[in-house]
Amino acid sequence: MNLPYNYLIQPITDESGSYYYGQVLELDGCQSTGETFEDVYNSLREAMKGWLEVKLEHGDPIPETMGDERYSGKFVLRVPKSLHKRLSIEAQQEGVSLNQYALYKLSR
Repeated sequence: MNLPYNYLIQPITDESGSYYYGQVLELDGCQSTGETFEDVYNSLREAMKGWLEVKLEHGDPIPETMGDERYSGKFVLRVPKSLHKRLSIEAQQEGVSLNQYALYKLSR
């Protein structure tokens, strides 16, 4: 329970109203909802406890956490030539490198 698992909690507004949805990224299917951030966090911790208990009872492996050391900050992405050209032109117009421009576009 105290391992540094990655939580994703986000506000949702849909046909059922406004609420928060949360999941533990490394634990497939470990998710919950709540009316507030605190509600979903507490509910998610409870779901995580149950998820781990079931896995341990059945002797299933427990996934390792995904720490930052696994990520270099670099990946290769192949894109169509037309997109490469368009992004290069836009980067040039903004006066930045293609890498900086792609980072900007991905982070939006």
